[in-house]
Amino acid sequence: MTEQVYEGRCMCGAIQFKAEGPPKWVLWCHCESCRRHSGAPASVFVSFSDKMVIVTDGEITKYASSPGVERGFCAQCGSTLTCSNAKLPNETHFHIGAFERAADLVPSGEIFPEERLPWFEPRTGPLGGVTALARMALGRERKS
Repeated sequence: MTEQVYEGRCMCGAIQFKAEGPPKWVLWCHCESCRRHSGAPASVFVSFSDKMVIVTDGEITKYASSPGVERGFCAQCGSTLTCSNAKLPNETHFHIGAFERAADLVPSGEIFPEERLPWFEPRTGPLGGVTALARMALGRERKS
């Protein structure tokens, strides 16, 4: 069996990391804190045991966003990178977009669904979230 290695980085590349082995889970998060941290309507996190993650370049800057919760980001480019929670010790949750192989990390559920924005519906699969944009783009082409 081939060992799973997931490499990731911030936008500017100052912080690089890798996680070895399978993730604990991959989930959509709808909490307000994640929305404020990422600027997105929801986030997808992948959780790895801390012993499976190595920061190979740079240092993740931490911010205590609420009691027992730390958010990690790149101090140089501002990329959102991590979230850790004292209630879930020994694991770190990485924003999926920071990984080179993000497409291989498929969400299997969601957390804090009660905080989901009423107009947001997570979509997965081929063209799942792109369909509306594609329809809009096609509509513009036809009008031209």
